[in-house]
Amino acid sequence: MCIVGRSVFERLNAELSIVTPYSKDMMDGDGYVLTTKNDITINYLEHINLVSKEIVFVPPNYVAHLTAKSKFGRMGISFLNAAKVHSGFVGRLALEVVNMSNKRTPVMLSKDDPFMHFELMSREGTPSPYEGAYMFQFMDDSEVGKYIKILSERFPNEYQLSMLKNRAKNRIMDIEEI
Repeated sequence: MCIVGRSVFERLNAELSIVTPYSKDMMDGDGYVLTTKNDITINYLEHINLVSKEIVFVPPNYVAHLTAKSKFGRMGISFLNAAKVHSGFVGRLALEVVNMSNKRTPVMLSKDDPFMHFELMSREGTPSPYEGAYMFQFMDDSEVGKYIKILSERFPNEYQLSMLKNRAKNRIMDIEEI
């Protein structure tokens, strides 16, 4: 396994829409910096699911690694998720965070704040793409349609169209559902 370099990341993004919306300015070294979808205040000791503005797609021959921007760690925001995104996953990420600030004060995050590093790592072996309940989470119908087209055309052996349609129909639409 190895981290995918910037040139490969950008090529994959051009071909497969790895990150939507994508801005070249958000590339940071070999990874992409995901941003927050909404303004949010996190009270002391409060646990929330912070949703990324961007949709991510991790192709079947890759996994993604996540690390929080150190700025937020210094503010007392602790990242609770496992630091990986399954191969084959498509959706906005729900990033589990808690405010553990030594000052015991609320921490405010603004919409579009750069929050999380997203890096792709190559994987070996037969692909086994994600088919879980969080596939297509927080996506609208047009976004889902775009990715079903990509998945069914580019990866017909890895995804069953009936499974994709079922996951799309039953996807999580609201943060309150998780």
